[in-house]
Amino acid sequence: MKLWLDADAAPRDVKDVCYRASERLSLETILVANMRLQLPVGHAHVHAVRVEGGADVADRYIADHAARGDVAVTADIPLAALLVPNGVIVIDPRGEEYTAETIGERLSVRNFMEGLRSSGVETGGHATYSAKDKQAFANALDRALTRAQRLR
Repeated sequence: MKLWLDADAAPRDVKDVCYRASERLSLETILVANMRLQLPVGHAHVHAVRVEGGADVADRYIADHAARGDVAVTADIPLAALLVPNGVIVIDPRGEEYTAETIGERLSVRNFMEGLRSSGVETGGHATYSAKDKQAFANALDRALTRAQRLR
């Protein structure tokens, strides 16, 4: 089992939670980004993959390399829509899990909102990442990793 992190826009708190989980479980953790990442010293199981710049290159890398039973962290709904049908457990940085039952609706809403934004409608955005969000993410990650370990 591997932990994949779509690291281009992941909050620092999310990365920190993933680093701790990686060491606690001796879990290979791969951060994928199109920029150079500063990895923490002393985390033997944490690795980074730098992909070429461009739209969705990091997403394609994760989709091509993640396998059934892995866990992925991303806020990218189209990436989640690729991973979930392949048996990858996917959660977002706020602790919401993308599932086979919810991914279609999440993708439809995302596409609708993108259409509104492209036509000039101001749709707002997410609230600032809070301590409550970090705790929700940490709890969701623990649940996802526990479930993934049982599936193996």
